[in-house]
Amino acid sequence: MHISFLTPEYPHSLSGPSGGLGTSIKNLAETLVNKNVEVSVVIYGQSQAAEFDENGIHFYFLKNQRYAIGGWYFHRRYIQKFLNQIIKQKDIDLIEATDWIGITAFIKLNCPLVIRLNGSDAYFCKLEGRPQKFKNRLFEKIALKKADSLVSVSRFTAEKTSSVFGINRKYEIIPNSIELRSFSVSNRNEKTNSILYFGTIIRKKGVLELAYIFNEVIKHKPEAELIMVGKDVKDVREHESTIELFKRILSSEALKRFSYQGAVAYEKITEYIEKASVVVLPSLAEALPMTWLEAMAMEKALVTSNIGWAKEVMVNGETGYMVNPIKHLEYADRIIQLIEDPELRSVFGKNARQKVLEEFNADVVANRNIVFYKSVLKLSGN
Repeated sequence: MHISFLTPEYPHSLSGPSGGLGTSIKNLAETLVNKNVEVSVVIYGQSQAAEFDENGIHFYFLKNQRYAIGGWYFHRRYIQKFLNQIIKQKDIDLIEATDWIGITAFIKLNCPLVIRLNGSDAYFCKLEGRPQKFKNRLFEKIALKKADSLVSVSRFTAEKTSSVFGINRKYEIIPNSIELRSFSVSNRNEKTNSILYFGTIIRKKGVLELAYIFNEVIKHKPEAELIMVGKDVKDVREHESTIELFKRILSSEALKRFSYQGAVAYEKITEYIEKASVVVLPSLAEALPMTWLEAMAMEKALVTSNIGWAKEVMVNGETGYMVNPIKHLEYADRIIQLIEDPELRSVFGKNARQKVLEEFNADVVANRNIVFYKSVLKLSGN
């Protein structure tokens, strides 16, 4: 079986920036290769074209194309032509694409197409309460209706997507996964009173709420320290740096106990997780966040949001605490409780890693995907 992934991002030194979407594809692709499944990864929108093999995966970097008019159409035709070439040349059985901006709308492939719901633009616009471009919504709906099969990383995402687009289709639910060997357990470098946020610095991740929350933490625990790691992006509402908006919310006392480390290489993030006493991930809009799985795998006590997808990852009071991020005082109280109770942190951390081991580890999830891919091929007659 030969599976090809079509994606706008992938964590590789030669490609552009990548977030949780790229990481989830990487984890699945590498585990499938270990299970003797042939894998190709096609990454579009890149600065340079490239083709090479690495870690048993065939990589194709598609250079971003510019068109005077009709770019949305001609770009897709360009991708279609390339995909159908490698389908024929490499005997690709199935292509999996993302739901983001409906990249496969108007693309006709010579093999079955699966779309994995990691959160479309329409999905996130709905969760964030902001308007969406008509073109993006149209393309996403067309792509979802045309796909041979759909799979979602969480039930919440599947149900919300169905509601947003008014599409009544069957979805397979298979979560994102994590390679546990890359996130080993070690608390020997844990720093007392250290609070960590890692991930994109963006409103939808709840970082502006975190500023208010940290102000409350500092009032009651002035020795606490907040460290933030991740790429800063321009805020969709204020059109300026999100980290600057964050700092303006902080009290003078909180600002003194705050440190922003910027974006770091993916392989370095474990060093920051290892040092944290508590990891805070107050997301307001997700599909199934990789950051949560990574922190859980390292046996860290978490305080996360309690919205939608959260109950499919966390168990409140067992793997950590789940609190609505707009409840600043309650969220701060949970952080302080964990900082002051190392025994509770240890219990939560062990429970968290066990849940990842049972439900989200790469080997288990890859097996589920293989069964799903085979069922798609059987239905298509391949």
